[in-house]
Amino acid sequence: MARLQNKTAVITGGTTGIGFETTKQFVADGARVIITGQNEERLQSAAQELGSNVIPVLADVRVLSNLNTLAERVKVEFGGLDVLFVNAGIGLFAPLEAIDEAFYDDQFDINVKGAFFTVQKLAGLLNKEASVILNASAVHEKGAATGSVYFATKAAVRSFARTLATELASRRIRVNTVSPGFIPTNFQSKMGLSPEALDSFGEYVKQSAPLGRFGRPEEIASAVVFLASNESSYITAADIVVDGGYMNV
Repeated sequence: MARLQNKTAVITGGTTGIGFETTKQFVADGARVIITGQNEERLQSAAQELGSNVIPVLADVRVLSNLNTLAERVKVEFGGLDVLFVNAGIGLFAPLEAIDEAFYDDQFDINVKGAFFTVQKLAGLLNKEASVILNASAVHEKGAATGSVYFATKAAVRSFARTLATELASRRIRVNTVSPGFIPTNFQSKMGLSPEALDSFGEYVKQSAPLGRFGRPEEIASAVVFLASNESSYITAADIVVDGGYMNV
């Protein structure tokens, strides 16, 4: 039997990259999925490609009224929710002296505020023994020049998983993080790095990882499916690192 048969799920940022690939695997494993995105055209295109078990909802995770709308849609479409994958995020790099308030706020608003309030607004709809997965990053315990703000946002996401796991435990809801390494997607093109700097950073990560290669979106998706399924029923507050060994050496 498919691991997510008849489960209901929400995946934020589900139109591209890791979110899109995870949605694809969720559907293949039997789930019905609501995906969110900020771009209407991209959202509709992704949903059409993913098939009839995927429902697109236009939502910006920075805007709490959008999250209220998302919660209402979940209630109408599903009644309750078995899986929540908080995936929407951005990552921008800049040296300390070049960082302004907007640069700081954009990342904390999407990666931290957006993640927290997504869970808060949907928490009341989570079924008993539901699974919440937050997309952190293999950098949440690292430090690197020009990554100060982005790395800090992902450390906050990792912290959320620990505290929310304790707060939701009375309902047997599990909360975990998945921490991807360097996964070539369109995410990297939005980091604000020059092509040369991006290539240099990517090569550094690849050479630092024992497996010596970049990861693939489907490898992250497989870890999320595991955390969403009953196979991980005794795992909570944990961090599943999928980075070729980069963070732990």
